[in-house]
This record gives sequence, structure tokens and C-alpha cells, in this order.
Amino acid sequence: MIASFNPPNMSRFQNRALIVGVVGLVAMLIGAFINREQFFHSYLIGFTFWAGIAVGSLALLMLQHLTGGGWGLVIRRSLEAATRTLPLIVALFIPIIIGSHSLYEWTDKEKLADPKYAVVKFKEPYLNLPFFSIRALVIFGIWLLLAFFLNKWSLAQDRTGDTRFTKNMRVLSGPGMVLLIFSVTFASIDWFMSLEAEWSSTIYGFIFVASWSLSALAFVIAVLARLADDEPMKRIVAPLHFHDLGKLLLALVMLWAYFAFSQFLIIWSANSPEEIRWYLVRMHGTWGAIIVSVAILHFGAPFLFLLSRNLKRNPHRLVIIALLVLGMRVIDLWWMLIPAFTKEKFGPSWMDIVAPVAVGGLWLSFFAWQLGKRSLIPINDPQFESVMQQQHLSAH
Repeated sequence: MIASFNPPNMSRFQNRALIVGVVGLVAMLIGAFINREQFFHSYLIGFTFWAGIAVGSLALLMLQHLTGGGWGLVIRRSLEAATRTLPLIVALFIPIIIGSHSLYEWTDKEKLADPKYAVVKFKEPYLNLPFFSIRALVIFGIWLLLAFFLNKWSLAQDRTGDTRFTKNMRVLSGPGMVLLIFSVTFASIDWFMSLEAEWSSTIYGFIFVASWSLSALAFVIAVLARLADDEPMKRIVAPLHFHDLGKLLLALVMLWAYFAFSQFLIIWSANSPEEIRWYLVRMHGTWGAIIVSVAILHFGAPFLFLLSRNLKRNPHRLVIIALLVLGMRVIDLWWMLIPAFTKEKFGPSWMDIVAPVAVGGLWLSFFAWQLGKRSLIPINDPQFESVMQQQHLSAH
């Protein structure tokens, strides 16, 4: 029976994605010879977007084990395949360590000697490259261990049908979710907030927790919509599942907007020169227009459309909203990270576009390879029969 739920042959997509990734990477390497610093600036954006989908998938996977429900069962294999790309994410982090002197001002000892960098100098016991690298190893270690056990037990459940593995995944997911939130918070502070080390925000980490989970959900909705058109998922996935996923997408859109607006409101009302300048750079000129478009297309439009029950139950319409969210996540990352390098100027580079495509091609190829390794549905999961009943009732 399990064999009948094998995934479709994804070798063609895998090969095409790999070609796109390699071509994009070659273009980036050519760019590195032209402008080394810009290469690392753009590479960080590409890395951040795809790492967010992998780590966000880990968060959603643990949420599914904690809450149950058919919505999680139909996307579990996609989530698990995304978490198994974390070794690739670790490898892709190496260039960030190599290019740390092009990314982080606090690595420049001469600059720290300047009195105007006294605040950054004060943070030197924390912001130094050896400690930065150790923290990255710990963060990746947490993510890899959580992904390893959740995938191991899920495969064991498939093979044996033993409910003990279901309990193990649920028990791990409770403390695992807490560890994930803390680790993502530290990662966002180290890798992104420290780009402007004189600035700080207490909500910054939660913005990344919400946005990475949102990116992952939008991605797996797109994957499920594609898989649901063909066997074997055509026999299992029902409009009810997309309806539940659409409701969760709406919740995460609202959560991201809440954290992002809360940070703005707190900093703007305090009007502290050390904090407000982060927004001043990003609210004038072209960057100001971009954040307005983010507010409309990343929050306003998805919020309004996802209120519709019919849209949430229609996979072809829901996937348009999911792809819109993914596209706006890239633009939001541009808005957050690029001004840290260009300061007062509006100065995106062609590499800021190529980098997400290059990293994405490699990541998607790896993801497709992993997705093709296991059956698309965890058939021996205790909820499998109820999901099949939901599909039957929904069809009638």
C-alpha cells in the first residue's frame, strides 16, 4: 500500500533547478570578481530567504505534531523534505563566514577604534568572529538535531506503524519549539541585526520567527497545489485541507504584520536617535515607496483575499496568494538588509536579484531530491484514516 503513495518522478524538475542554480552561481562568481563586497551583500539575502523556508518548515512540522489535524498530514512530507535541506543550508553559510569582513563592521578593528563606534566597541565581547562562529555552530546543531529525530521517527512510524514514534515526535516538539524560537532569535540578531551593530530591537527576532514560518507555509502550499493535481495526492487532498492551510496562512500574515508594526510603533514613539535612524533611512525616497508596496501586497491584499472561504478552498487561487507572499518576502528582505550596506542611498545591485535565484536553484534541486525519497503521505500515522474520510466527505 505504501508503494502506491510514492511521489512522482521529480528528476526533470530537480535537474532544471540545478541548472538554474549553477548558472546563477556562475553569474554571482563573475560578480564577485567585479565587486567582492557586493557579492557577499547579495549572497546574504539569497541565503536568508531559502534558509528561512528550511527553518520555518521545521517550526511548522513541530506545530503539526503538537496540534494534529489533516492539514499537517498532507504537507508533512514536504515539510520533512525541506528540513532535510538543512545540511545544505549549513554548507551555504560558509561563504558568510568567509565574507564576514565585507558584511559586518564589527569585524574591522581599525573602525572600532574610532570614537563614533564606541557603542559597537562596547559589544565586542559578544560581537567577535570566533564567538559568532561558535554560536552559529550551536544554532545549526539545534536545528539539525531536531530535524534528524523528527525525520528518523517519522520514517520508523511509516515502516512499523508503532504509535510510540508518534508520541516521541509530539514530546520532542514541545521543548523543540521553544529551542527553535530562541535559536532563530539569536540567529537573526547575529546574522542580520548586527549588520548595523549600533542599532537594536527587542522584537527583531520574533519578526524572523513569524516571517520564516510564513515563507515555509506559502512554499508548501505551492508544492501541495502542484502535487494535488496528480496521483497519488489527488485521491487524498481535499478542499478542506487547503481551507485549513489558508486559515493558517492568514494567521501567519497577521502575526508577521503585528510584530513588524509593533517594532515600528515602539521605536517611532520613543523617537530615540539611536533607534529611529534605522527607519529614517528606510522610509524616504524609493525605500519609502517599497515599504508601502510591502504593506499593501504582503499584508493588505493577502489579508483581504484570505478572508474568502471560496478562495481558501480553491488550490489554484490560494497558490497565487502563496506565491505573492513569497515574492513579497524577498522584497521585504531587500528593504530590511540592503540599506544596512548602502546607508542613505538607494542602491540595489543586479546581484540582489540573481542571488536568491542562484541559491534557490540549488536549494530546490536538493529539496526535490529529498521529496522523492519517501512516500508522499505518512500512511501509518494514526490520523491517516480520518484524513481519508475527510476527503471522501468533502468530495460529496
